[in-house]
Amino acid sequence: MYGGWGWKPYVSAAERRRKALKKMESLRKRGHSVSPVVIEGRTIAKTFWGKAWCNNLEQYSDFANRLPRGRTYVRNGSVIDLQIAAGAIVAKVSGSEIYTVVLKIVPVDKVRWRSICTDCSGSIDSLVELLQGRLSKGVMERICRQETGLFPSPKEINLSCSCPDWADMCKHAAAVLYGVGVRLDRQPELLFRLHGVDEKELITNATGKPPLSKQKPAQGKVLGSGEDLSALFGLELAQSAPAKSESKSKPRGTAAKTTKKSPAKKGAKKG
Repeated sequence: MYGGWGWKPYVSAAERRRKALKKMESLRKRGHSVSPVVIEGRTIAKTFWGKAWCNNLEQYSDFANRLPRGRTYVRNGSVIDLQIAAGAIVAKVSGSEIYTVVLKIVPVDKVRWRSICTDCSGSIDSLVELLQGRLSKGVMERICRQETGLFPSPKEINLSCSCPDWADMCKHAAAVLYGVGVRLDRQPELLFRLHGVDEKELITNATGKPPLSKQKPAQGKVLGSGEDLSALFGLELAQSAPAKSESKSKPRGTAAKTTKKSPAKKGAKKG
């Protein structure tokens, strides 16, 4: 039963989590690959890409009123499923019920994308560098620029939620937008997938060279012999087993044994 203002009764966080787990299990049984947003600690985003996405949201006054509630929801694990595809973000958010949030993003047009590539000309050395956010301040500012960068403005986001909130942006949609920032922490390439563009074009079109070109790296960008490669790229590298010697060395003073062919038996029939 709804309250006097049309809102559903308060549901505790513990009850919401119970409902969320039940819903996630139901989705899994139906073959849906569930991808919840998980935050470790209080910081929503930790990498350049995630922080830049969240900062962009907070610079728009259109979103100001609902963002604080969205931050609370995403921190307590209410975004139980988040899927990002070209032009669309679809999510399940646990509230008084399990709500479905659909955010449609206007893809970046060809002229704007070409402008971004041109403005970043000569500043991107490789795809690895691009996705790790290790770029010059000018390049990052260009990619994150309001209205003309890759981060969408409010007018480029169509918000939809199955909850009864009449506001354009409800707390569930705000939680999903912050959830995208969390996802970009681990998969920054999703920003390009969302716009339907290929990040390799940013390098090729901007520098005139294919990604990960074989040109000699600049001074200061060569991995030293004492540096840990696995730590640099965040990878677990398998330890290669020591190569076995093809032939064991023979002890000194020992003659090599020779194998004599056994003589043909007498009386053997000639074929």
